[in-house]
Amino acid sequence: MPEVKNSYETVFILSTKLGEEGIAATVNKFKELIAAHGTIDNVDEWGKRRLAYPINKEEEGYYTLISFTSAPEFTAELDRVYNITDGVLRSLIVKKEKEAPSKPKAEEKKEA
Repeated sequence: MPEVKNSYETVFILSTKLGEEGIAATVNKFKELIAAHGTIDNVDEWGKRRLAYPINKEEEGYYTLISFTSAPEFTAELDRVYNITDGVLRSLIVKKEKEAPSKPKAEEKKEA
C-alpha cells in the first residue's frame, strides 16, 4: 500500500525574549524536525511583528511559515513538540487542500 503524503502549512510565533540566536536556533530545530519526517517545500520567515493582542505579557513575536509534505501522523508529533518548546507563543498546522484545475478566463466570460 502506498504511503499517504499530504501538504501542510505551519505558522509559529516565537517569543522575542529568546534573542536573535535563540530564535534562529529554534527555527532551525523545527526545520530539521520537519525535514526528518517529510519534505520542506518553502520556508518564509516573516520576522518580528506586533501581536494583535498581548500573549504572556508580550507585545511582539517572531513569525515563521513553513510549507511541507509529510505523513498525516507527523502533525500530532509536531504539535506536541510546539507545546513543550519554551518560547513558542502560538502555533498552527493546517492541511492544504488540493487545488482543482481552474478554468481559463476566456471560458469564464463566455458562461456569464
